[in-house]
Amino acid sequence: MKGMAHYKLCLKKLWQAWKGNRLQTALNALTGLAGVAVSLGSVWAVQRAIDIASGARGGELYGAVAMMALLILCDFALNVARVWIRNILGVKAQNMMQQRMLERLLRAEWRGKETRHSGDVINRLETDVSTVVSFLTETLPNTLSVIALFLGAFLYLLQMDAVLALITVGILPVFILLSKIYMSRMRKYTRQVRDSDSQVQSILQETVQHRMLVKTLECGPMMVGRLARGQLTLRQRVRRRTAFSVFSNLMLNAGFSLGYLVAFLWSAVRLSHGTLTFGAMTAFLQLVYRIQNPARDLTKLAPAFVSVFTAVERLMELEELPEEQQGDPVVMRSPCGVRLNHLTYGYDDAPDDVITDLSFDFRPGSCTAILGETGAGKTTLIRLMLALVRPRSGSVELYDDHDACEVSPLSRCNFVYVPQGNTLLSGSVRDNLLLGNPKATEREMLDALHRACADFVADLPQGLDTCVTEGGGGLSEGQAQRIAIARALLRNRSIMLFDEATSALDPDTERQLLRQVLSDNSHTVIFITHRMAVTAYCDQTLRILSISAKRQ
Repeated sequence: MKGMAHYKLCLKKLWQAWKGNRLQTALNALTGLAGVAVSLGSVWAVQRAIDIASGARGGELYGAVAMMALLILCDFALNVARVWIRNILGVKAQNMMQQRMLERLLRAEWRGKETRHSGDVINRLETDVSTVVSFLTETLPNTLSVIALFLGAFLYLLQMDAVLALITVGILPVFILLSKIYMSRMRKYTRQVRDSDSQVQSILQETVQHRMLVKTLECGPMMVGRLARGQLTLRQRVRRRTAFSVFSNLMLNAGFSLGYLVAFLWSAVRLSHGTLTFGAMTAFLQLVYRIQNPARDLTKLAPAFVSVFTAVERLMELEELPEEQQGDPVVMRSPCGVRLNHLTYGYDDAPDDVITDLSFDFRPGSCTAILGETGAGKTTLIRLMLALVRPRSGSVELYDDHDACEVSPLSRCNFVYVPQGNTLLSGSVRDNLLLGNPKATEREMLDALHRACADFVADLPQGLDTCVTEGGGGLSEGQAQRIAIARALLRNRSIMLFDEATSALDPDTERQLLRQVLSDNSHTVIFITHRMAVTAYCDQTLRILSISAKRQ
């Protein structure tokens, strides 16, 4: 069971999200209230026209019909306005919240591994954000107009027939009591459905993303079977939630139908006794409907609250990781060095430390090769330098001729990093290069490509504007690596980190690239490599032992 503090936290999150959507909320509320006035005015206009036509009251029939036509036109205009507000401002509101959530994710600390599947994260950023925005900008303002319609119709009916008005609203407390039970059960079912939906999306995304691996391992039937099992669980949970919802709605609608029949019988008896005009009877039935329909809509708030609280919980879970340190960048004089002081690090779920009491000095302007077996902690060392993870003990320090500071997210501005593997994003070659320096000119991009031995870009059909697909599709691994190195050169920071960045290059291209990248001593360069040829270009070597070697 969730405590009151948890619900307060969810409400606080909703309040924060609502701050950026007040315009749409206000416009929806205003159009809703205007719709209430038009709806109640239509009841009056219909009653008046029928009474004039039946001779129960005097007046101009054509004028009464004209009033009805005017109210119909007003209702049409309000519906158009609602559609416009929903489609234009609604999309903007959803986009803004997605941007805020993505920005928060990018500011979060990275703990060495992702805690949630990317498919699950995307599902939350799309579906759950949409649920929250719709609730804040549509459900809440619509609730205001629903309450206004309920009260207006009740007061209108009260002045016509107090007994019928009180009977109509007398059954509502019963439904309010039942809705509390409904919310508790529905909340559980909705959470199960949303979790299963995320799991299905995760399987789909992972299979599509690694389609080549799936094909080469010939495990397509296995992945389809995994998807089928996830979908079966989703269907079972949807079926359970639907059965409960249908039964609940059946009981609710039976109660409202009984109330409508009572109102019809009451007004028919009065009509037969001559105490009610035909126009008034029509108004009676319309008013009963306008009381019951808002009451029915109010009962729908229960599943709406269930859905939005579930969505808020799922979005809050994305914010569980604390933010990295925020502030002005700490820029060191170039070239600066990196000093490791008795550094120890281990992952939370691993029994042994990956790095133990390591001290080393990457001197300013030096070139160092880091060697070691797979799993020895070479990439982890890079992450420590970039302040992506924190050491258990010891420190990583940046220093120049005058100053020194311990590495932090604020000192990341002194590094440029080329990770191993294909790290190009979908888009053009130009788009990928501009990630390194958004202000780079075409001449600067071409110079960086030349230094990275990527002159082949000029020979592509569209040059810099040649498009690549997700993961650098359309280029070879070696071509993608060289463009990634050019991107790093455009960033042009004091310390350059290369993690197996030349692994897909042939020896001649690798030698030429190393000569061009190391042509001056204006940078501190660190290579993680298995290739001994790289060490020939380095001033010093750091060899890291694996955990098994440390035990021996």
